[in-house]
Amino acid sequence: MGDIIVQHTELKYLVVNKLTEAGLIKEHAEVVADVLVHADLRGVSSHGVLRTEHYVRRIKEGGMNPKPFFSVDQTGPCSAVFNGDDGIGHVIAKEAMEQAIKLAKENGIGMVTVVNSSHCGALSYFVQQAAEKKLIGMAMTHTDSIVVPFGGANPFFGTNPVAYGFPARENKPVILDMATSNVALGKILHAREAGTEIPSSWGVDQKGNSTTDPNKVEALSPFAGPKGYGMGMVVDIFSGLLAGATFGPHITKMYGDYNKTRKLGHYVCAINPSYFTDKEKFLDGIDQMIKEIHQVQPAEDYNQVMIPGEPEQMKEERYLKEGVPVTESVYSYLISKS
Repeated sequence: MGDIIVQHTELKYLVVNKLTEAGLIKEHAEVVADVLVHADLRGVSSHGVLRTEHYVRRIKEGGMNPKPFFSVDQTGPCSAVFNGDDGIGHVIAKEAMEQAIKLAKENGIGMVTVVNSSHCGALSYFVQQAAEKKLIGMAMTHTDSIVVPFGGANPFFGTNPVAYGFPARENKPVILDMATSNVALGKILHAREAGTEIPSSWGVDQKGNSTTDPNKVEALSPFAGPKGYGMGMVVDIFSGLLAGATFGPHITKMYGDYNKTRKLGHYVCAINPSYFTDKEKFLDGIDQMIKEIHQVQPAEDYNQVMIPGEPEQMKEERYLKEGVPVTESVYSYLISKS
């Protein structure tokens, strides 16, 4: 089963239709579609429109509030707690980052924890929100248990991604968005949809052995062994415990218990460089850093040394013009009648 090419505008339209048919507020459906297509445009299909069917099912079965009432408790000049009322995470994380940006503009730093949320998609979207305002953005979220701890045979933490966004003056923002597992679970799901094999380092089977068959993956491994394991724990503390949420094996499964709200936590932060240094020099410094990295002699078989997020940005430029590759099964679902 291969991919077909679809214009990003059509993808957004189809996603909005599916979500509103399931009962989600149209304004929220449009935000979700924007976040999902953002991921597909960057080539991160694991967090793209293939997730639509899952969100529709969770809404229909009662595991997500389609018409939430958001509330913000500003606990200090630089801090706030955002209550998502069990709504859809993409909208919640975007609103929370807007709150963090507001605080950072007023007082230099904005740190916001989120409670009562759900899966929020690609974190790159939310740190880019801050970077586009010439602020530094940070975002973390915990997920249900699927990654084995270093030296362990059973999963404990989730893929627990973390992202950073740094603004530049002339260049696009530097965006680092990564899971603390070797890969995001969504990449395994995408391989299942596409019917392709995976690298043996991505996941393990029920006996803990490496496998190239995405259908046999029972758990993932942390990146770089103890380093990824440690970072996964840090993310769960920031976005779970600091937010007043739970952690690791106590989190409701994403794929299962569709009638239960997940009560996920997130952590977002915006930092105003002008409160720490000359903002103009900072932006010029990021540009200079990018330029000098590009001038590093590339290794054999590489054309140029790139900065984090640059390959995804290049892909986005191409896909905006040529269209986005989507697996046939996902596209068939999006155009099907409910």
